[in-house]
Amino acid sequence: MNVAGYVLAGGASSRFGSDKSQAVIGGRPMLGRMQDLLRSVSGQVRVVAGSGRIDSDGVSVVADRWPGQGPLCGIITALLYSGRKHETPAWNLIIGCDMPFLTRDWLAYLVERTHRSTAEVLVPRSSSGLEPLCACWKTAAGPKLQSIFDRGIRRVTDGMRTLEMEILDETHWKRFDNAGRLFWNMNTQADYDEAKRIVEGTAW
Repeated sequence: MNVAGYVLAGGASSRFGSDKSQAVIGGRPMLGRMQDLLRSVSGQVRVVAGSGRIDSDGVSVVADRWPGQGPLCGIITALLYSGRKHETPAWNLIIGCDMPFLTRDWLAYLVERTHRSTAEVLVPRSSSGLEPLCACWKTAAGPKLQSIFDRGIRRVTDGMRTLEMEILDETHWKRFDNAGRLFWNMNTQADYDEAKRIVEGTAW
């Protein structure tokens, strides 16, 4: 597969109160759950995190070039890393570490769409807007994103709008999201408790 997978795990988790990537749901830390998902649809999986922040035992970690500067930096770090590899992947599926209801079927569909997309970023749009932390990014877009980052852009969606986007609206993802939770993420302990209740207590 010519798609690399990356999990972003460099956030401060300030509202959560502890490292979200290590929050356990269904007997598995979120970081491990996200890695397993990516392994099922991509050729290689890595984690982008601050240097020394993630225990590297069994985890291939790429050090965030600009730790503490937000998810756009993690995305750029991933794309530049892919661009340096001997066998450069054309695309990169990059997801956050705190999305407990992502499914393999949806991610497989997203990866399949890259085979016929001419865009630089392939991103779903939900009722909340663009979902940049569950998107596919062209490796070649890395230097362009770094250039706009160097000019002061920090919001991921602002960075995306400098690229050629292909937006996947509800007609694409709704079939994978009967419960309306596909792009839901955990920001607080209350969110975590709710996710655990759903995953561990009922089918979703």
